[in-house]
Amino acid sequence: MSAASPAPAGGTTVTVQPGAEPFSADGGPVGVLVLHGFTGSPRTVRPWAEHLAAAGLTVRAPRLPGHGTTWQDLATTGSRDWYATADQAFTELSGRCEQVFITGISMGACLAFRLAETQGAKVSGLVVVNPSLAPDTRLFVLAPILKHVNVSVKGIAGDIKKPGASEGGYQRVPLKAAGTLPELWKLTARHLAGVTQPVRVYRSTVDHVVGPPSMQVLRAALPAAEVVPLPDSYHVATLDNDAPAIFDGTLAFIKEHTAAEKRV
Repeated sequence: MSAASPAPAGGTTVTVQPGAEPFSADGGPVGVLVLHGFTGSPRTVRPWAEHLAAAGLTVRAPRLPGHGTTWQDLATTGSRDWYATADQAFTELSGRCEQVFITGISMGACLAFRLAETQGAKVSGLVVVNPSLAPDTRLFVLAPILKHVNVSVKGIAGDIKKPGASEGGYQRVPLKAAGTLPELWKLTARHLAGVTQPVRVYRSTVDHVVGPPSMQVLRAALPAAEVVPLPDSYHVATLDNDAPAIFDGTLAFIKEHTAAEKRV
């Protein structure tokens, strides 16, 4: 079923797309925050979240403001709103769980790293997929300027190799929202070397959305981070051919870094 939620501006409500609703499951004392990417929704990460929940973990996959509704709704939000929602979900999880891990894809991975920077020891580890940490195209470099000329441009959703798979992302990208991403990237990159938690990175060998600059930022700041290649998936790997490897690998990573008395 679709659901109505308040829009950030105008005093109106927006309808959440079917499947884009936030995911929540209460399990044991180990929690996992699962974050979707820019122009996506919890639909992108729902199978991932469900897999972790089925293993007995307490899981939250919030819907970031402006996502899973319309691109016009997204245009009324920005990276500070998305981070605030992720931070709120993390705070709720850490209040009920003894350990909390953070996972995310694309921009959701960037938010995961930013939370690790700000929350420190409260974060037990991170698993990220195709992290977005730098402007890979001129669109994002020029978005703060172009937003004054154009309202939106062609979308970046749907980069999936698996036939028939769909993330239901936006077909248009509002430049006003895109123009707030460089601030998030710069802030995260500036403090990335201070991330001391265990990190596993899943990286598609072919990705038409996030290019080499993001991995260059990550490797420069965290040279010891474990990087696992995904040979049979494009950008939205959590819905692609390598998804089972990501899901099982995430659970193994969490088990490896969970205190003995809290083993899942």
